[in-house]
Amino acid sequence: MTTPDLRSDNSWPALLDAAPESQGIDLAAVRRYRLDRVRAEMASRDIGALILSDAVNIRYATGTRNMQVFTSRNAPSRYLLLTADQSILYEFTGCEHLAEGFDTVDEVRTASTASFVAAGADIAQREKDWAGHMVATINELLGPDRHGSGHKVGIERMNAGAALALTEGGLTLVDAQEPVEMARAIKSAGEVACIVASLRMTERAVGALRAMIRPGITENELWSILHREVIAGNGDYCETRLLNSGPRSNPWFQEAASRVIGADELVALDTDVVGCHGYYSDFSRTFHVGPNAPTAHQRELYGLAYEQVHHNMGIIGPGVTFREYSNKAWDIPDRFHKNRYYLSAHGCGMTGEYPYLYHHADFGNPPHDGAGYDGVIEPGMTLCVESYMGAANGSEGVKLEQQILVTETGTELLSKFPFEEDLLAPY
Repeated sequence: MTTPDLRSDNSWPALLDAAPESQGIDLAAVRRYRLDRVRAEMASRDIGALILSDAVNIRYATGTRNMQVFTSRNAPSRYLLLTADQSILYEFTGCEHLAEGFDTVDEVRTASTASFVAAGADIAQREKDWAGHMVATINELLGPDRHGSGHKVGIERMNAGAALALTEGGLTLVDAQEPVEMARAIKSAGEVACIVASLRMTERAVGALRAMIRPGITENELWSILHREVIAGNGDYCETRLLNSGPRSNPWFQEAASRVIGADELVALDTDVVGCHGYYSDFSRTFHVGPNAPTAHQRELYGLAYEQVHHNMGIIGPGVTFREYSNKAWDIPDRFHKNRYYLSAHGCGMTGEYPYLYHHADFGNPPHDGAGYDGVIEPGMTLCVESYMGAANGSEGVKLEQQILVTETGTELLSKFPFEEDLLAPY
């Protein structure tokens, strides 16, 4: 496949979305679909406007990208005001040109950063000024409030003073998470194509990482290979740094470090890659370093994790409720229960997202009261099915995960990176 030469193309949307697998994807249609999804969810809840400050949600609604980690941490410093018929992007100072060429953005204005770092001792006044501008703009766009209680406006994470100032300005605030998460949950065919493109890029990156596994390399050196290949493939970043080896592979969630990897150990990773088009590539694999064959214990861990993932993939389908899934999910053996992965499966789009599907033992049961909620698995959802297998006080652990699409008739496997034949051997 030939990659288009975009070196002389000054179109930011084209450069932003450039990836070898992008050909044939109508990216403008993908952006319009996503924006329409958000507006439909707003309308169903009678929400007049959204103020989005999460960089991923801004990209979902508009396709625009700018300093995602920085602007998410320093909110509000880049934000989107969205109504039923207007999309105003408040872009970070000096970056207004980055939204040119996006038909999902009607107007670009310069953001005012309402944070202590930007305002110092004048932060309270900065927050009031920021909120005053937003209230005036919302009232101008929406007209008189027919309920007399202030326009209902959904907001995301921001400093408390800014949120309080919005209510003092007469708005009725609600959480923007529900409409945005529900919008993101159902993917269009174009979105699925973007997800597949991101997965293929990430799989190449994991292949490059796998080829460099050897005794004597550090976890950080190995993990850096994935980052390099992700950026070269026009991906965005790795959301976590979950790669560990040997005794650091149990329990899970030990981040990559300077530890030197030894012979015949296990190396486990979770990609958590925000790849090309901003879509999440989320699969997990565990490798054996060699040079000798894996031990029976290593093969047992791998075989059980493989069994859990594939059993749970097999019970997912359209119309299955979250509770039904939990009731039918694979039973984790007692010796592995303490260190289990905290979820059985989760939604996946531009990041990990709604819904969360819980293990049977955790769904509303003590000491996990409140874990788990009901809902329905629907066509168009993309889900990641998880397994971590490591005994309490065990020497090593195995992490496996697959990414799938829910279709009208069943599921389709999206992640295609192979499993390890030597670790799948009978134990």
